[in-house]
Amino acid sequence: MQKEIIIVGLNHRTAPVEVREKVAFESSLLADSLKRVCSLPSIQEGVIVSTCNRVEVIVAASDGETAARELKGFLAEQEYPEGHGGLDSHLYTYTADAAVRHLFRVAASLDSMVVGEPQILGQIKDYYFAAHEAGTVGTILHRLFHRSFTVAKRVRTETGIASRAVSVSSVAVDLARRIFDRLDDKTVMLIGAGKMGGLVARHLQGSGVSSLMVTNRTFERAVELAAEFRGNPIRFEDYPRYLTLADLIIGCTSAPEMLLERDSVERVLRERKRKAMFFIDLGDRRNFDPRIHELDNAYLYNLDDLEGVARENLKGRKAEVHKAEEIVGEEVTAFLRWLESLDQVPTIIALRQRLEEIRKREMEKSLGTGLKELSERQREALEDMTAAMINKILHAPITHLKRQGRDEDEAVYIEALKKLFDLGEK
Repeated sequence: MQKEIIIVGLNHRTAPVEVREKVAFESSLLADSLKRVCSLPSIQEGVIVSTCNRVEVIVAASDGETAARELKGFLAEQEYPEGHGGLDSHLYTYTADAAVRHLFRVAASLDSMVVGEPQILGQIKDYYFAAHEAGTVGTILHRLFHRSFTVAKRVRTETGIASRAVSVSSVAVDLARRIFDRLDDKTVMLIGAGKMGGLVARHLQGSGVSSLMVTNRTFERAVELAAEFRGNPIRFEDYPRYLTLADLIIGCTSAPEMLLERDSVERVLRERKRKAMFFIDLGDRRNFDPRIHELDNAYLYNLDDLEGVARENLKGRKAEVHKAEEIVGEEVTAFLRWLESLDQVPTIIALRQRLEEIRKREMEKSLGTGLKELSERQREALEDMTAAMINKILHAPITHLKRQGRDEDEAVYIEALKKLFDLGEK
């Protein structure tokens, strides 16, 4: 029975950030979560992708309908807030060719908040390798994900999307430029010195920011990033004392807890004599208390707020997106052809085994009677010759089988082959 590919998940279009963060998977618990997915009765292979903009479970399953139901239940086990109409209202399900197309589009950054942003491919690779390490990837998902990497590479090299790509980090800095008339006289605090923090720092420097404070739980990383961009490193436990100096605070950590609460920001505003403060939250889970936005002269923007800025950056890219979609279509067709060929594998194996049984039986019969005087070297030559004959006989039917699709005439061909060579189950 052919396995089906199923994707169940939610993203920035179907769920607000407060729902996405509750369903997100902790990286430290990912291996256990993957094993729980693959312990579900209908599921044989599984990968979990959990980023700031999407949470998706991609599986190969024996029964697509059952798998979709099981995956919805699996995601519902994650803690999420009430009052959103239930998790089901935020979930989407893709099956078969639609699932393949969806993953290819995600890898190629055609489904991202910012089309063409490069970070998503690296994230997908990381989650694939995590699943591979956990032992939850088999033949089908291995092939599926590696083809998605190829699709992303083709889109990047054969279209102009990559050259015009705008990352989430650059959109955040673009938003900061809109907030302030100028950035060169503003002080920025960057909380988080990981990959996203590095990208944000680079864009800030390119926009003229000269006063940058960097803090990170691992102080050495804050020192490295601050040195690279001529900033000032701040110890993580000390950064609240420096908030009064910051006009713009950008959070980009994966911390499970909020780093800034409403009350602490209110105290900082009083110390600043109500001078405006702007907060941009790029965290996988919210770094800043959403109630900060209720305060006078405090302005908070999160990932969902960046989408409007991102949409404006899509203008002029429609032709490149069309080219990219054509590439995705070609690759989906090629992958589905390979997937369908898996149906023929048992027939191919059975056919080869049947002819090999006949060859061995006749060899034993001949070598036990008229040819028993042959030397060892002659026997080996006879083995090689008969094996070569079988391979040549099998070449045409196996090649034809590998090209088979699913239409009725081809199914008749396969059934005829099984009957002609008596390949039915014994």
